[in-house]
Amino acid sequence: MEIFNTLTGRKERFCPRDPGRVGMYVCGPTTYNFIHLGNARALVVFDTIRRYFLHKGYRVLFIQNFTDVDDKIINRAREEGMDPHTLAAKYVDEYFVDADALNVRRADVHPKVSDHIPEIIALIEAIIGRGLAYEAGGDVYFAVRKFDGYGRLSRRSLDDLQAGARVEVGEQKKDPLDFALWKAAKPGEPWWESPWGRGRPGWHIECSAMAAKHLGTNFDVHGGGADLIFPHHENEIAQSEGATGMPFARYWIHNGFITIREEKMSKSLGNVFLVRELTRLYPPEALRLFLLSNHYRNPLDYDPEAMEAAVRAVNRLKTCLGLLREFLSGERSAAGETGRGENRLEAVLDELQGRFEAAMDDDFNTALAQAVLFDLTSEVNTCLHQNERRDRETLEKARDLFDAFNRVLGIFPEKNGRIALEAGALGGDLSQGLLELLIALRRDARRNKDFATADRIRDGLRELGITLEDTPQDVRWKISGR
Repeated sequence: MEIFNTLTGRKERFCPRDPGRVGMYVCGPTTYNFIHLGNARALVVFDTIRRYFLHKGYRVLFIQNFTDVDDKIINRAREEGMDPHTLAAKYVDEYFVDADALNVRRADVHPKVSDHIPEIIALIEAIIGRGLAYEAGGDVYFAVRKFDGYGRLSRRSLDDLQAGARVEVGEQKKDPLDFALWKAAKPGEPWWESPWGRGRPGWHIECSAMAAKHLGTNFDVHGGGADLIFPHHENEIAQSEGATGMPFARYWIHNGFITIREEKMSKSLGNVFLVRELTRLYPPEALRLFLLSNHYRNPLDYDPEAMEAAVRAVNRLKTCLGLLREFLSGERSAAGETGRGENRLEAVLDELQGRFEAAMDDDFNTALAQAVLFDLTSEVNTCLHQNERRDRETLEKARDLFDAFNRVLGIFPEKNGRIALEAGALGGDLSQGLLELLIALRRDARRNKDFATADRIRDGLRELGITLEDTPQDVRWKISGR
């Protein structure tokens, strides 16, 4: 397995700190609002990476924090007339509603800033003890110029950083490049006692403290969105390595931005989409499929047409899975010859599995992995709809391969390791019986020369992933895209 490491700027063979084990820390949301599409991409990407490590047989300890102490939370709480801790707790709960909808598994630990104040204070004291931080009027600042190698993650020089640096009103830092580890309390803000007086942590120190507590030093994977490379992750490295003198994380993984019609998503442009809104418009499975449709390091452009394509793709998967389940349950066993025998599907299953793993081994290329999933769909559809020999054992292997691919990509919910679809599901909400009823109604409409109704049924089924073909004998149907 090779992973692109932001720290070195190249793909590297994955070698964990402890053989057979993977420690992952991924930056979670600041809990002052519902999560948006950009947040969702990071959640789904790193959930999928975690799933693939598990698929490869690793034991994974996955940590994802909640930032529940922050300026944004304080300001939002003030606007809404709420206690900041109450506001943060509300949006932690709302986060899980959206994450569950996207089939994102819970982290092994979801640490919160407010629960780790002693660890944060101890880490700041260690940094001060090594001469890399100083106290000024109740604030504590990290002295950036005293840490060798600052800027190596983001590839920025101190001279470049100096040009854009400034000291905000009320700050007492010695150098514009320095950043806050601890902030003195202001009226109406949450605070904790510390050696420097009442105050609260700066933004960056929290992740250094929580990662160290739960994963130790030199853990395997640190992840987050590309917007966190600077200053957040750059500062984490400085703090953590400054305090311990040891490497912080071995592999730094960052997902690319979401764009909206090729413009960066941002609140200032008014083009931010909340996951809560999108899952009312589209099936969550389609949203997850869309979020994995491009390589995680590349930008991903959102537009309604792309989402409609994802909906059709999910319906195609559901149609195939429904037919496969019906065949294996015996409901369609009379539709063709069964038994042992050579067929194309049996010949390609191992190849498909190899291609899927090769795609994921190459820096978690979910776009190629999805292509393999749809190739499997095509092969199963061919086997089920053409007059080739249907071997139950081979079709069971195909079902197992669907399940294995889904355990990695997480498109559909799972139950006992298998894809969990509603009984009789075919092409979304269609069942086999409903499909036959619609075909019969269309046949009657054509007989009565009601071609508008007949065309409406045909076009509606096409949108759901099913194509009707009129023949001299009767109507045939097949999966769209074949």
